[in-house]
Amino acid sequence: MDYLPIFVSTRGRRAIVVGNGLLAEAKCRALLKTSAEVVLFCEEPTSVMLQWHDESRLQLEMRACDVPDLQTARLVYAASECDQDNARIARLSNEAGVWVNVVDCPDVCDFITPAIVDRDPVVVAIGTEGTAPVLAQQIKLDVESMLPIHLGVVARAAQQFRHRVRQLLPGLPRRRFWAHFFQQSTQQADLSPAALEGTLSKLLAVHQQRAAPEGKVIFVGAGPGDPDLLTVKARRMIQ
Repeated sequence: MDYLPIFVSTRGRRAIVVGNGLLAEAKCRALLKTSAEVVLFCEEPTSVMLQWHDESRLQLEMRACDVPDLQTARLVYAASECDQDNARIARLSNEAGVWVNVVDCPDVCDFITPAIVDRDPVVVAIGTEGTAPVLAQQIKLDVESMLPIHLGVVARAAQQFRHRVRQLLPGLPRRRFWAHFFQQSTQQADLSPAALEGTLSKLLAVHQQRAAPEGKVIFVGAGPGDPDLLTVKARRMIQ
């Protein structure tokens, strides 16, 4: 791998976008989903950019960007439609010691932004190291179809309950509890906080009373050995 997949904290940090048109707009749109302070340098902002500024969702600077502007940033996106402008921002970012992403130029990027399946706080990132972005988008569509749209709500409920489960269940029983909860909750109709709290409490009581389960063996056939011939049930058992 030329790129190490990581998730970078944006809480209380500044992210800068320098550019114009739909390229810069797309980068801003992604950053506005995070907790970063977004600053956009754009001399000809779109109507959407102006609306974001009016709503105080980002800071709009209608002037050129220079090194002092970049020194307080965690990330910089060079998203201009002009290659020379992008090269300038990449050079200034290097001088400021800040990671920079240059649109459509992976060879000069300190980081790349993957295709993202967003079920906040559950986030799946898919990257091809800049070699095949269309393939990354196709994989994204496949993953999106696998993950329930409300998965983030379930994950947040689990986060609020983790301390209680950790106190009452040891390692392996605790993992069995969470596997049971996520399997059941993703099919649950009522996802209100009270309903999820009730599900968690009932399951916890059940798992506290369970004796250690006996082991079992499941035989899975796949014809001549092609993994694509596995049934849906077989795949679920393996998982």
